[in-house]
Amino acid sequence: MPNERLRTVMTAGGWTYATLAEAADVDPKSVERWVNRDRTPHRATAMRVAERLGEDVFALWPSLRQGRAARAVSADLVALHEQRADVPVSAFVDLLKQATERIDVLVYAAVFLHEAYPRLNDLLRERAAEGAAVWIAVGDADSSNVQQRGREERFGEGIESRCRVAAMHYRQLVGTPGIEVRTHGTTLYNSIYRADGQMFVNAHVWGANAYAAPVWHLRRSGDGGMFDTYAASFDAVWGTGVSVGGV
Repeated sequence: MPNERLRTVMTAGGWTYATLAEAADVDPKSVERWVNRDRTPHRATAMRVAERLGEDVFALWPSLRQGRAARAVSADLVALHEQRADVPVSAFVDLLKQATERIDVLVYAAVFLHEAYPRLNDLLRERAAEGAAVWIAVGDADSSNVQQRGREERFGEGIESRCRVAAMHYRQLVGTPGIEVRTHGTTLYNSIYRADGQMFVNAHVWGANAYAAPVWHLRRSGDGGMFDTYAASFDAVWGTGVSVGGV
C-alpha cells in the first residue's frame, strides 16, 4: 500500500526520488520503497527526511510514534537508547514532572521539547512553585562553538536560529521565583536533562544531529558514579553562563 501522504508532500515540494535520496543520504530505491510500498525508514533517517520536507515525521510515518524499548543495565545506568529519536517526548516530560528539588537543562537549543510539548514553560513554573530550583542553560547563538557545531552537523546557521528560538521560549520564564536562565558558549559534548536524582544524557556525535545520537537514562545510585560526572559537568558549564534578561 503506497504512502500517499509522503507522495503528496514530495509532489508539492518538487521532490523526486533522486533529490530526496541525495538530501537524506540514502539510495533512490529506498525512497521509492517508502512511497510505493509504505516502508518506514530508520528513525534518524525519517527525522532527517521530515525536516527536509518541512513535514511532521509522525504524519509521514505514524508507526514511529511507538518508542523502542531500552536495555536495562546496572548501577547508575538505567537504560540506553540508540538515538534520541527513539525516546518519546513524553519520557522527557514525565522525568521533569517528577522533580521536587532540582531541574537542570543544558542544551544548545533542544526546541523539540517546546515544539512537541507547548506546556513546557507551565510545567517548569509549576515545579518551581512547588520548591524545585530550575536552571536552564541554552547556547549563545553568537558564540564560535555554536557556529562551529552548525558547520560540523551540516546544519549551517540553522543551529544559531534555533538557539535564538530556545532563548525566546525560556526568556518568558525570567523573573519567575526559583527559575534562572543563562546562555553559554561552551563546546557541548552532551545535552543534559536532570530531574533530582535522574537524568537523560544525549551524547553528541561529530557530524550528526542530536536526534541521531545515543541517550542514556541515569539514576544516581551513590557517590562518584556516572550521574555525578554529568552533574558536575552541568555545574561547570553553569558557572560560565550569562543570565538572560526578561521579555
